[in-house]
Amino acid sequence: MREKDLHAVAARRAQELPGAELTHPFGEEWDVFKVRGKVFMLHTVLRGEPLVIVKSAPEDARALREEHPDISPGYHMNKRHWISLHPGGRLDETLLHELVTESYLLVVGSLPRRIRPVDPDLFARQVVDER
Repeated sequence: MREKDLHAVAARRAQELPGAELTHPFGEEWDVFKVRGKVFMLHTVLRGEPLVIVKSAPEDARALREEHPDISPGYHMNKRHWISLHPGGRLDETLLHELVTESYLLVVGSLPRRIRPVDPDLFARQVVDER
């Protein structure tokens, strides 16, 4: 994926997700996407390179890092549970959508049921059916 597309595609997908909101708690240079006050995606520019950071299940994060040279441990985040996505390489729009959605669902799944904007299991199946 090209540099200029990484942030745009990730942000567009995040904003499509129910209950997602864009915040700037760390200043304007950090876009922080939250659902019900919990972070599921961050993006910024680091050393001139766009960077997207999403939550991932630890076993998935490890496999993704091994398979994709443009995926690394989460910058300034828990390295087991977060991954950083870099432009270039084989990271394509479909995979980026999946990673943003999975991050969102991991966070939604950890919320108390009464405040979840969606049922994570039903939403995940709906997303798969749409493909």
